[in-house]
Amino acid sequence: MNIKPEIILECRNVTKTVKTASNSQHEKSLTILKAINLQVKSGESIAIIGASGSGKTTLLSLLAGLDLPSSGEIYLNNLALHSFDEERRSKVRADHVGFIFQSFLLINSLTALENVMLPAELANDSDAKEKAIAMLEKVGLADRIEHYPGQLSGGEQQRVAIARAFISNPAILFADEPTGNLDSKTGERITELLFELNQQQGTTLVLVTHDSTLALRCQRQLLMQAGEFINQEVAMAEVS
Repeated sequence: MNIKPEIILECRNVTKTVKTASNSQHEKSLTILKAINLQVKSGESIAIIGASGSGKTTLLSLLAGLDLPSSGEIYLNNLALHSFDEERRSKVRADHVGFIFQSFLLINSLTALENVMLPAELANDSDAKEKAIAMLEKVGLADRIEHYPGQLSGGEQQRVAIARAFISNPAILFADEPTGNLDSKTGERITELLFELNQQQGTTLVLVTHDSTLALRCQRQLLMQAGEFINQEVAMAEVS
């Protein structure tokens, strides 16, 4: 498989179908994604938008290697995610990927500092603590590093989550509704921070959002409807 080096993420004819419960003896299938094709350049920012149930989060989980497609191919940094088992996909995520979720997903029993350190520690980074302190300073939480998630506001928790996502300097960052649980003013601050760090580190950004302000900050906006891009012609990046 030969993909041009400037393409960090590519999916080809990706579909996702799940079995649904049925009252009859025959299983029924639900098609969530239909023949998705997408190319994302290194350093690019992409917003995937669409109504609830359109397949956005399912696509994000496939692109990040959290799940496997029913058919089609997904390449991340030239690695064939669709052909990897969970152990190999987990390694790819650890080496190349950062995540930010709507619900923050911090570990309540760990301090802000310990939450941010975790990915670096799992990667056996001997400078995990120093890097975590530096990241928390970058996101404006230098005075909150010993606080637990329950002692932080929603905006502060999301800043911790952003610091955690960026600590390993991921090649690509996936964000699922990163401002979804925040008020508009806090959401604006988180948006500024997200793109500031994105620019500083040159990270590729792929996000799912209902927030039009956040979506418009991205270089491309891809609209999903009923499991496919309805602006399919702009889903493929121009590759020179």
